[in-house]
Amino acid sequence: MTDGTSTAHLYRPKLFTIFREGYGFESFRQDLLAAVTVAIVALPLSMAIAVASGVSPERGLYTSIIGGALVSALGGSRYQIGGPAGAFIVLVAATVAKFGLEGLLLTVFVSGLMLTVLGLLRIGSLIRHIPHAVTVGFTSGIAVTILASQLKDLAGLKLAGAEPGPLFPKLAVLGSAVATFNPFAVGLGLATVAVIVVTRKFRPTWPGMLIAVALAAVLAGALHLPVETIGSRFGELPHALAMPHLPEMNLQLLLDVLPAALSFTLLGGVESLLSAKVADGMTGRKHRSNMELVAQGIANVGSALFGGISVTGTIARTATNIRAGARSPVSGIMHALFLLIFLLVAAPFASFVPLSGLAGILVVVCWNMAEKREFANLLAEWRGAAVLLTTFVATLVKDLTTGIIAGCLLAGMFALLGRRLPAE
Repeated sequence: MTDGTSTAHLYRPKLFTIFREGYGFESFRQDLLAAVTVAIVALPLSMAIAVASGVSPERGLYTSIIGGALVSALGGSRYQIGGPAGAFIVLVAATVAKFGLEGLLLTVFVSGLMLTVLGLLRIGSLIRHIPHAVTVGFTSGIAVTILASQLKDLAGLKLAGAEPGPLFPKLAVLGSAVATFNPFAVGLGLATVAVIVVTRKFRPTWPGMLIAVALAAVLAGALHLPVETIGSRFGELPHALAMPHLPEMNLQLLLDVLPAALSFTLLGGVESLLSAKVADGMTGRKHRSNMELVAQGIANVGSALFGGISVTGTIARTATNIRAGARSPVSGIMHALFLLIFLLVAAPFASFVPLSGLAGILVVVCWNMAEKREFANLLAEWRGAAVLLTTFVATLVKDLTTGIIAGCLLAGMFALLGRRLPAE
């Protein structure tokens, strides 16, 4: 069997290729087991990312169900798992705060159209050439920003007004609310982190995140702890998918959300292709980058129609899918089906989950997202360090798009100077 290099340029979903090659019962069995494993990981993570993004938890599930199914059915990778990603938390939260839920859905919808066009224009291979220092810089910057966004729920703080979006004003407001510190909330949050870390170290095949969240919910309920839960903030989760509808749109709103949609598109393209590239490295196969962008675009359109948030390829869930023995995109489709079954049957149980427990999950996500070793390695060479720190600081101070543009411009300048100057 070839590694897929000869067909990497094709606009053909990998699912079609799998069925043409022949798909048997053993492959289905492996995909089924992988799907269960990935769904167990995706369930608490999808809700945690949605809450951190400023929307209700079921919207994270809508995203994983609709977006995840479309990414797997139409994508250019055999193993990619699509869904809400931690990297989007800052962008989604800022967008929903500025334009409301309908403005967010319109942003996701427009971003999906843009990603589809980028794929059709064969831009996928170009996105993969974003400098490594830029990728590490904005990923680390996002990790720090997300961590700051979780401090409120992790510590159970009560704010007098709205929580600011920008990092430094946020920290100032959180600092002024330190008197409302809730020791029960922080205890549950840190216990969640500890369970995940210990489980990964000693029982790596166990679903650490789901176990941690379930234990936090049981403790909070059994001991009647005074902590905020999904139910107390959002009410009971719905028992079904939302009915599809077009987001509200008019010319002015469309123009207003366009910059945010561009940011969603840029990050979505980079994250998805980076995740597919990681999958290639783990399996020795080759994904179809342009087909992947088209699929990601269609998945975002579909997610917006059903009330979900932005969809992208997720590195952690994709790696989990591969390690669990997945053979084809069928595993990704079935993982979405299992999440749908949870929504239809067991959604009320999510109401008991403490928000500090979800914050604990995202603390772990932030730690894993920040490429600490790569960050340190890049600091050893001054050009790489300059690009890295420029991207990192600009992402923290301004936003993701500014960080990526600044880092790419500086990297491009160094590349031009390197051609004109003699080697050192």
